[in-house]
Amino acid sequence: MAQSEPNDEQDLAKKIEETRQRFKNELLQESTEKYDQRDVERLLNDDALVEGYLQWRQQVVDDALKMIDDSLQWRKEFGVNDLSESTIPRWMFETGAVFLHGYDKEGNKLFWFKVKLHIKDAKTALDKKKYVAFWLERYAKKEPGMPLTVVFDMAESGISNIDMDFVKYVVNCFKVYYPKFLSKMVIVDMPWIMNAAWKIVKSWLGPEAISKLKFASKAEVLNYIDPEYLPPHMGGTDPFKYSYPPLPDDDFQTPIYDNGPSITEDETESKEAEQESKDTLESSFSSDVVPKSKKLFWQWILTVMIVRPSLVEGDS
Repeated sequence: MAQSEPNDEQDLAKKIEETRQRFKNELLQESTEKYDQRDVERLLNDDALVEGYLQWRQQVVDDALKMIDDSLQWRKEFGVNDLSESTIPRWMFETGAVFLHGYDKEGNKLFWFKVKLHIKDAKTALDKKKYVAFWLERYAKKEPGMPLTVVFDMAESGISNIDMDFVKYVVNCFKVYYPKFLSKMVIVDMPWIMNAAWKIVKSWLGPEAISKLKFASKAEVLNYIDPEYLPPHMGGTDPFKYSYPPLPDDDFQTPIYDNGPSITEDETESKEAEQESKDTLESSFSSDVVPKSKKLFWQWILTVMIVRPSLVEGDS
């Protein structure tokens, strides 16, 4: 048994080298503009990254290369290396629909999705996807090699909260874009009316990840997460209340900025306008948000006329 370990390490080293060579010869030859150069450099120098793709694809180099190609193209398309608090709309942070907090019983960080706060909206779909990528990339940089447990909190959710395109994107984040990142995916308190939708999700996960999907009632979720990291509506004792700023990264990192994302002078001047826009857009994440009344809208107009009359006169 001990004799086989060096051979296993040698075989893995050969697979890593083969994957890199074929990546350079077959994929990089097509176009140097296809990927972000920072991702290419990392792939060519980080053995653990290549090993992750290989392990997630059962050591089949062809399959690992396909995953690498998809992953690196996605990273460039979404500008993942440059995502930051200041590039994501502030209202998304404020809704609390997606965040990292707490640990499961195995010590894996919890990645929460509050499903009742999500409403399908084509206008904000791309920003929401980038928001998820922001959290994953932030965690990957701070805790490299450490898996996550995804928790879909289905409490008070219904058909209007199901966005299959968004769910498929979240699944692909772990199936394709972040190899070996998923510890398990726990769906808590799912309404029976959503059974059909989640059967489709199950088929997306594929054989390598299907065992990681866990459906749990409020009582069963205690098999995966201790009460200290569960909210009261799940029978837990966690007093955590989401708020922003700063980011609720709790014990493993500090916020990028002491008081949230940096705000430029232009952003400060248009704060009232952004707030009005936020209240409208927020409803795409949260069914609980009620848009501002016409009365408040005209109060805002009067405030602009009094405080910044030059805006009404069309100054530049």
